[in-house]
Amino acid sequence: MADRLRRTGRAVSPPDTSADALAQAPPLVFAGEVDQLRERLAAVGRGEALLLQAGDRPGARAALSAAVRDTLRTHLQMSAVLTYAASVPVVKVGRIAGHYPAPRTGDPGLPTRTYRAAASTLNLVRAFTTGGEADLSQVHAWNREFVTASPAGRRYEAVARGIDKALAFMKACGTDPAGLRSVEFYAAHDVARLDYASALTRTDSRTGAPYATSGHLVRIGDGDRPPDEAHVGFAARIANPVAVRLGPATTVDEVLGYVDLLDPDREPGRLTFALRLGADRVRDLLPELVEKVTASGARPVWVTDPDTSSGAPGFDDVLDEVRGFFDVHRSLGTHPGGIHTELTGDDVARDRERSLDLAFRVAEFARSPEPPGVRSSAPGP
Repeated sequence: MADRLRRTGRAVSPPDTSADALAQAPPLVFAGEVDQLRERLAAVGRGEALLLQAGDRPGARAALSAAVRDTLRTHLQMSAVLTYAASVPVVKVGRIAGHYPAPRTGDPGLPTRTYRAAASTLNLVRAFTTGGEADLSQVHAWNREFVTASPAGRRYEAVARGIDKALAFMKACGTDPAGLRSVEFYAAHDVARLDYASALTRTDSRTGAPYATSGHLVRIGDGDRPPDEAHVGFAARIANPVAVRLGPATTVDEVLGYVDLLDPDREPGRLTFALRLGADRVRDLLPELVEKVTASGARPVWVTDPDTSSGAPGFDDVLDEVRGFFDVHRSLGTHPGGIHTELTGDDVARDRERSLDLAFRVAEFARSPEPPGVRSSAPGP
């Protein structure tokens, strides 16, 4: 597999005039931002931070401003819970400016419409994260439209009050950090259309390395099937951090092949593995994966990626899969790097309720894990 993939590690030529036009378009993100994210992910790999990935399903349609705001608020609320309750920095990555609406159609105008939708979405995200919307002093304002009578809502209110007290204390001490008024927020997307991603790849003048400027982090694979060779080849060529989704059918040899191809220099922050193994398999499959990858000298970011979409397994199964992910890492002495969750956008209240509940559980697992080897059932409410 490795030899075949190395032969495909070249740029993919855009097949239509729409993609050709993108080759002259301004980048959506910049190489310096990508490098900064890689540094943040390196800290996650060292066990100094957690990674929170959340956002649209692949192929979701271009979001309106209200939908972007709701998704971003949910993401920031989860981040506030994790930071406050687990007492660690949280790296925030949103799958929020990807391919719209159907990545594998033959529509020749799709790449250009995708670019415009992504640019519009990223402009909104930058406005929200730097224009005061993400100010930690506004955590109560984020909650006004939420169902505060729910258990997760009440717990979040308690976190918000604690943050308010901490901010008041800092202000009384004469400290008012500017960093609390804005947040670093990075964009990720699944590499479904190579013509789109390749057309937006630029060579950085500082380093001479190619960067996919369609997003800070690119994701390949869906967990059910190995990533296409061309997609792995493209990911191997660019300097962006790369996330690979692994499913229960993924073999150890395949994972080690991804390590050698995507992270040959064992570069901190380069590679993330997003695991969707299922509550009934995670404790059996994950130990060997982690042990063999660690023995290879790689230090990827390990992320649990349970299926939280509509029609997915029950939420108790989701919680048990997350718990199993943390149990395995604690038993091996490795770092459980974080979580990825899909926000459907179909039911904002449900998304926020489940996401906040999940954030509280992850914070509990990160802060006070059970002894190694414990195979608990899903935690109660």
